Amino acid sequence: MKVPSLEVGKQLQVGAGEAKALGKGTEMVRGAAYIEGPVQIGDDEAYDTITATVMIGREDNTDTKEQPEESLHVKGDVRIEGDTDQTGEITASGTVLGGSVKDSGGNVLSAKKDFDIPHPTKDGHRLRHVCLEGPEAAVYCRGRVCNGKNIIDLPDYWDGLVDYETMTIQLTALHSHQNVIVKRISPIEGKIYLQAQGGMPVDCFYHIMAERKDGEKLIPEYEGKSIEDYPGDNREYTHNK
Repeated sequence: MKVPSLEVGKQLQVGAGEAKALGKGTEMVRGAAYIEGPVQIGDDEAYDTITATVMIGREDNTDTKEQPEESLHVKGDVRIEGDTDQTGEITASGTVLGGSVKDSGGNVLSAKKDFDIPHPTKDGHRLRHVCLEGPEAAVYCRGRVCNGKNIIDLPDYWDGLVDYETMTIQLTALHSHQNVIVKRISPIEGKIYLQAQGGMPVDCFYHIMAERKDGEKLIPEYEGKSIEDYPGDNREYTHNK
């Protein structure tokens, strides 16, 4: 049956089921609609099988002069509970909050990685920091050597995680000029031996960085127009997908 137009004064109900949120009787929300689904909107050839409760294709109505590029345009806030499977690029004109935007391999796509939290000491303020970036997948450890020690103990897991040939070590002496140097690096022992001038006690801060070896090296610059043109596969760095 075809009708030129259909006007529903109260609610539209399609299929079985009762939408409790839309109310009943005197509590019925006027102008509301419940559709059991599945529902397909737009191009009738956009889908071959049922892939979702609501399937939206490009607008394909011959009565319109021009078909819009967007299949869905929302004015107002959007809330999504659950995972989002995104194919194609994401353009954000504002700030992306609550985490990082990543591709299927876990690679961060946002221009910068920041976090924004309530200020820990000032009421009515917030605190925002931005992550340090670099052309490598590096890890670090830091601490202090003192009280008669002259050895830095590296984390046990570094043996299978980092390339010791890429290690850099920064030392900052405390209280006196000690001329502290790195005397020896022992990957087998997982230790770094220090030495101060004249055998004086070592008292210093240390900051050690090294590149991860559990994946291919990052390619900082490459020819292309999108992330899909990346010539490597740095997804090997991501284990917690």
